Amino acid sequence: MFQSINPVNGEIISTYTPHTKDDVKSIINTTHDAWLQWKQTSFSERSALMDKVADVLLEEKEKYARLMVLEMGKTMKQAVAEVEKCAACCKYYAEHAEAFLSIEDIETEATVSYIAYNPLGVVLAVMPWNFPFWQVFRFAAPALMAGNAALLKHASNVMGCAMAIEEVFLKAGFPENIFRTLRIPGSEVAHVIENPLVKAVTLTGSVGAGSAVAKKAGEMIKKTVLELGGSDPYIILDDADLEYAAETCVTSRLINSGQSCIAAKRFIIAEEVYEKFEKLFVEKMKAKKMGNPFAEDTDLGPQAQEDLRDELHDQVLKSIEKGAKCLLGGYIPDLRGAWYPPTLLADVQPGMPAYEEELFGPVAALIKAKDEDDAIRIANDSEFGLGAAVFTRNKNRGQQIAEEKLNAGCCFVNDFVKSDPRLPFGGIGQSGYGRELSYLGIREFVNVKTVWVK
Repeated sequence: MFQSINPVNGEIISTYTPHTKDDVKSIINTTHDAWLQWKQTSFSERSALMDKVADVLLEEKEKYARLMVLEMGKTMKQAVAEVEKCAACCKYYAEHAEAFLSIEDIETEATVSYIAYNPLGVVLAVMPWNFPFWQVFRFAAPALMAGNAALLKHASNVMGCAMAIEEVFLKAGFPENIFRTLRIPGSEVAHVIENPLVKAVTLTGSVGAGSAVAKKAGEMIKKTVLELGGSDPYIILDDADLEYAAETCVTSRLINSGQSCIAAKRFIIAEEVYEKFEKLFVEKMKAKKMGNPFAEDTDLGPQAQEDLRDELHDQVLKSIEKGAKCLLGGYIPDLRGAWYPPTLLADVQPGMPAYEEELFGPVAALIKAKDEDDAIRIANDSEFGLGAAVFTRNKNRGQQIAEEKLNAGCCFVNDFVKSDPRLPFGGIGQSGYGRELSYLGIREFVNVKTVWVK
């Protein structure tokens, strides 16, 4: 059985019966059958339905937000914002999908030659718990608008969200079986990928999970897109607006209680301004309130699961043992549930988990850099490459660093890294490959077809 457990107090919310292997096979078959009809629909038909999905989300955003709060502990205000962002993504692709996938004429010696974009078929999405609606919709909106069908294997602790998302598509009038949830453990994903009716797979999750999915998909010669998290560096240069930079950096580090792939993780500060920035950072971290995620003034709720909280705390303790200085937090509160306070580690050096690994929670690592070149070197000293940011009053300086010198898929200047339907999202290195969102995201799961007529 799958259980949804409230991370605030450890109480069981709901239980869900897993699908058997026969159930899964039947669902894949019916989803493929639904796709055979769906791929023949026009963009205007799909667009009308996707617009309706957005309407359903907005009409019941409080309901869906509350479910996210209960299942994984994010604050209510952030959960509502997540639902609204999903609706915006649906509206975006409803409006632009046809243009993104329109025929492109190419002048050659042929009478007619062009590029056409055709749907692949049934696409499997393996999604995580940290943004249980957004992660799904940023895949599903473009995939369905492209004419594909979708199978969702969601994280087991947010199964209620998974079923709710399936409900959203049905309420909006989508054909039955064009979007289905598979209630299966991670160990069963390989069998789904092996099914010949499943044509591609996308995963957001850990490096280990991504590697396993990529290996199996590679064996089956199937397309994959992977987003595997990161250890995002934020560079604070000597000419940065320190008050603004500190507030922005703390906000980024604590979004979703620190459980975000693109949350700031490593803060690399020029030594000329290190002491002042550290003082500001401590003050702003201290001011953030941990507590009831339904309360309007709460900045961060619990971690999603106690075992994940314990792993995070172990990373903190090991970093301290290796010489990091704990300026704030760094303890497990004497409370029921998966609580962990805002934590700040200074004097972070190579060899420490806080330097080498992704810390998936409200833990910030401060690293001193000698100068700009040293800061860039430290920022790029990572196996990950998802997001990065640089803070400077000289926008041209920051833009050059972001464009040319930082090894990441999403580089921001004077702001924290965020995903946006209008821009491609994804990473390099251990952060994965392929892109979600924008026109590039909708083209990941299509047959880019050359047509030549003499």
